Amino acid sequence: MHLRKTTPCSGDTTPAGPSGPVRHTLNIGILAHVDAGKTSLTERLLFDTGVLTRLGSVDAGDTRTDTGELERRRGITIRAAVASFTVGDVRINLIDTPGHSDFIAEVERALGVLDGAVLVLSAVEGVQAGTRVLMRTLRRLRLPTLLFVNKIDRAGARDTELLADIRRALVPVPVPMAAVEGAGTPQARVTACAPDDPAARERLAETVAEADDGLLARVVDGPPPGVREVRAALAARTADGTVHPVYFGSALGGQGVGALIDGMARLIPPAPVGGTGLPHGTVFAVTQPPHGERTAHVRLYDGELRPRQRIALHRTGPDGTRTTLTGRITALDVVGAPPGARGPLTPGNIAVLRGLPGIRTGDVLCPADTPATGGQRADVGRLFPAPTLETLVRARRPADAAALRGALLALADQNPLLQVRAADGGATSLLLHGEVQKEIIAATLHDEHGIAADFTPSRVVCTERPTGTGESCHEIARRDHDGPWATVGLRVEPGAPGSGPVFAYETELGALPHAFHQAVEDSVRDGLRRGPHGWAVTDCRVVLTRSGFVGPLSCAGDFRTATAQVLRSALRRAGTRVHEPYHAFDAEVPPDALAAVCARLAAQGADIRETSGGRDRWLVSGVLPARRVRACEELLPGLTRGEGRWTSHASGDRPLPAGVSLDG
Repeated sequence: MHLRKTTPCSGDTTPAGPSGPVRHTLNIGILAHVDAGKTSLTERLLFDTGVLTRLGSVDAGDTRTDTGELERRRGITIRAAVASFTVGDVRINLIDTPGHSDFIAEVERALGVLDGAVLVLSAVEGVQAGTRVLMRTLRRLRLPTLLFVNKIDRAGARDTELLADIRRALVPVPVPMAAVEGAGTPQARVTACAPDDPAARERLAETVAEADDGLLARVVDGPPPGVREVRAALAARTADGTVHPVYFGSALGGQGVGALIDGMARLIPPAPVGGTGLPHGTVFAVTQPPHGERTAHVRLYDGELRPRQRIALHRTGPDGTRTTLTGRITALDVVGAPPGARGPLTPGNIAVLRGLPGIRTGDVLCPADTPATGGQRADVGRLFPAPTLETLVRARRPADAAALRGALLALADQNPLLQVRAADGGATSLLLHGEVQKEIIAATLHDEHGIAADFTPSRVVCTERPTGTGESCHEIARRDHDGPWATVGLRVEPGAPGSGPVFAYETELGALPHAFHQAVEDSVRDGLRRGPHGWAVTDCRVVLTRSGFVGPLSCAGDFRTATAQVLRSALRRAGTRVHEPYHAFDAEVPPDALAAVCARLAAQGADIRETSGGRDRWLVSGVLPARRVRACEELLPGLTRGEGRWTSHASGDRPLPAGVSLDG
């Protein structure tokens, strides 16, 4: 355990601490493939800026951001956590996100509230599957991103070779911001590349010029750009996501971390503030102790929030339904503010809110007549695939059944993608990203709620999509009517990929009382949860084409019954096809095992996209059905004498081949 600060290496930059009022706040996410050293880097950043007086350790379970008992015990980050430090007049809120792919939903929510990111790589393992997934998403969002190559003092660490891998597999224009001496040894040292040095300035200018035409003209035609020009071009191109500064160092030893802190403060710009003056924000994390008060982390983009203020939160469910929650803030703690400060929360900052028992992760704060984007990045939607596994949960003691359901619903409020719902036989259905997440949920139920639960083996979650258009109608007969007193006509048609289920009207909204309209829409969304083949129907458009009622006789129950019947008929006429989830995979194997591994992967239904490598190892990449992932993971050690490494993540879906059994 480190008990005092390490001395920065030669050429490193250690920013000064707070020197006056905060000019602006940056919200920066720390992201990485699992075990790259992300939480250790967060701990070092807080230590080197004076927030912590001693370094915590992931192995010892005493880090600042991994506060949960399960996080400490397992040494992994499960929930996003926020910590803050100040550099000069800039406050930096660090959002430490999970690295394991089972908790990718936490990463997705964090990305929506960030001004920039630091993507951590291991100098030993290099560019990994999770690294590529995260970087593709960061580039799609054009989110300013710095790269930090960690563990340069570990055996097997690489610098020049890894930089080439970064250019080939991650980003087109990586800008090295440091030189490494003695990589792969305990004596590894980092020297920052400062633009004040003419040789370093020339190298920086030549690299940044690959993405900056103005700087390119100066580099080619002269006169050579000065310090200010190089700094400005580097900052501008980092801000628009066309170049990515690369820092080298060691989170445990402290090398290179000072230069990274300086880069975070200098190169990542704050998000623009909205101009309406009305509160806009996003709830990106919720904590609910078993017998404590629910708290929520909110990022504000416009307006102000104060204690005792009434707010309205808007929520869109997985099936597209929208609801509104109103309540009063009883307490508000701004992250990074002096102890005892109680607000207000101003744009660009994050606060912990109390007093809203129904608040849920993903809720959006905005006026009722404003689109519910919360001011977050407009291009943030569903960034990663939805959960692909389903398990059924039952309490071992029947007396705990109600408590189990309540605990799972509370967990779903913290992670809405869990999608808890009732299943047959008194069980509860739970959607998951992976087996590790299932283990964490089981341990949480046991440790925090005192509930022992049994989980069925996970099965892949398929979906159905319409293959054509189908219509059906139920009408109130003019004479001798028998059945629901409701006229309902529906048309089912294919929707755009990724659009989910959409409900629309061709009838006049005033043609039915509001309660009847609501009954039709609710029944359509309920009915789409189970299509003709037993799976939820998605990417479809359901249109109400006819409606009618008889004043004293019709009731909402009639419309629910009629809608369910008509929807089933319309879906049968439209026809649906089952789609199964796929995973993208990377398998690192020794050269002599390459042929055998490729043959077995192909036999499991894998579509191999790429093989690359050299003398020591080969990388096999591709996609395969999610139902085959476990089998491939189990095959790899035997085919590679235990030397192979496997990583995979959800990657869309494909139609299920005719005659294929999901259990096969």
